Amino acid sequence: MRDTPCTVGDVMTQTVVAVSRSAAYKEIIRTLAQWKVSAVPVVEGEGHVVGMVSEADLLPKQQFKDCDPSRIEQLRHLDDLVKAGAGTAGELMSTPAVTIGGHATLAEAARLMARKGVKRLPVVDGNGRLTGIVSRSDLLRVYLRDDEDIAREVQDEIVGHFFRNSRPTAEVAVTEGVVTVTGRLPDPAMVPVMARLVRAVAGVVNVELRLDAPPAGRRIPEPPVVGPQF
Repeated sequence: MRDTPCTVGDVMTQTVVAVSRSAAYKEIIRTLAQWKVSAVPVVEGEGHVVGMVSEADLLPKQQFKDCDPSRIEQLRHLDDLVKAGAGTAGELMSTPAVTIGGHATLAEAARLMARKGVKRLPVVDGNGRLTGIVSRSDLLRVYLRDDEDIAREVQDEIVGHFFRNSRPTAEVAVTEGVVTVTGRLPDPAMVPVMARLVRAVAGVVNVELRLDAPPAGRRIPEPPVVGPQF
């Protein structure tokens, strides 16, 4: 539908900094500071993603710098203690890397982030090579889309689809991303279909359908298209 961002490839950051397995601790810190990011992919070979190093992976070195944890604390924070003694990206990284393809939908990316508890995803091609990175803020950017633009797409490409051979009897209004469709449909079976299609439009926050429809099994004749009279 039009040129709106619908896939990860549409919203991802294409200029991505990465480090190798052998990158030293301070090199990783400098890279994060220089690029103003909180995590970097770890790659090997021809750009294949093998892990991620984030500020959370680097922080244990500071956390345990001036303390001698008890046996119980050591067992409780074993992974962090291991990272506190690590010196390279290969030792610090979280692996296996949680990645996603550029053709995935924004909803799929959001679900993957939530399920894996991560804030960003390296975007890879079919061979597992790094092509970009997508963050939570990238996924949310779609909601900056203008209400007028959303309304135009819903009216022209969704409502218009249901009235291809007649004058539409449903109108669209959008306020702060909430789409309201008011009017009449010729078939009640169209209502849930329309709701699903509108909800999938980029930038839609919520959907309210205020539609009249005939009882099941009975259709209201669609009004004819009024054209020029000769």
